Amino acid sequence: MKLRLTLFFAAFSLASAAFAGPRFLNCDYNGGHVSIVAADGSIEWQVDAKNPQDCWMLPNGNVLFAYLNGAKEMTKDKQVVWEYKAPEKIECHAAQPLPNGNVLIVEGGTSRIIEVDRQGKIAKEIKLTTTTEKMHNQFRGTRKTPEGHYLVCFKGEGKVVELDGDGKVLREVKVPGDPHEVVLLPNKNWLIDCGDGHKVEEVDPSDKVVWELNENDLPGNPLRLMAGCQRLPNGNTLFCVYLGHGHIGEQPMVIEVTRDKKVVWEFADHAHFKTINQVQSLDVPGDVTKGEILR
Repeated sequence: MKLRLTLFFAAFSLASAAFAGPRFLNCDYNGGHVSIVAADGSIEWQVDAKNPQDCWMLPNGNVLFAYLNGAKEMTKDKQVVWEYKAPEKIECHAAQPLPNGNVLIVEGGTSRIIEVDRQGKIAKEIKLTTTTEKMHNQFRGTRKTPEGHYLVCFKGEGKVVELDGDGKVLREVKVPGDPHEVVLLPNKNWLIDCGDGHKVEEVDPSDKVVWELNENDLPGNPLRLMAGCQRLPNGNTLFCVYLGHGHIGEQPMVIEVTRDKKVVWEFADHAHFKTINQVQSLDVPGDVTKGEILR
């Protein structure tokens, strides 16, 4: 009996070590959850959400996330303290907390960026022009920069666009595939997840690709649809491999890689998650409302 217990605890320790990694927040699009995963891989906090697309841990400990038809902020005891509900049959695919307390949201169908105040009222609206008719394919990751510009992933048009504070186009960058995320880095480069282009690109201000991760660069981990990502302070990149479109259960869903494309850590819990598409490492200090977390 003592030998059996010893073997059991040894196996348990090995399983825990296999999960050892950052504590992180994530969206599971097809699983319909927003969750916090502890360093040992256990689920620390989880709420239901219809097709969640974006998520943030706020300085006050609350969680802000976008879901199919809106966005909401919830406390650790799962109380809704703020919510925006989009017009009927409109899709929301990004949300970002802003320094003034407002929340940036991008809507497909109405084709607009809005900034919503704490009372749920629209404080600012920027109209977007797209040639993509199918609402679901119009936009993905959208961010407001410290300069007051907007970076928008035009998913269906295969490009990332920078707009000024009034919506005027300043720059367009074509990418392979359908971009799902764009992150402004401190050196002014853009980190872009290229969706079904099966790659990640870092592009400098002259539109030159200065770093890329290609479909088969990680042995045993082919890049599927590349969704959310985060650049870490050590220069590594944390990214989501969305396993929809026929790949659920096949491989890790969150991977951390170095600049020279070495895998540092990966997460795969197919019993509890289906298609993780956004991630924020909670081990990285910083105020998300001030752009201190690079995602």
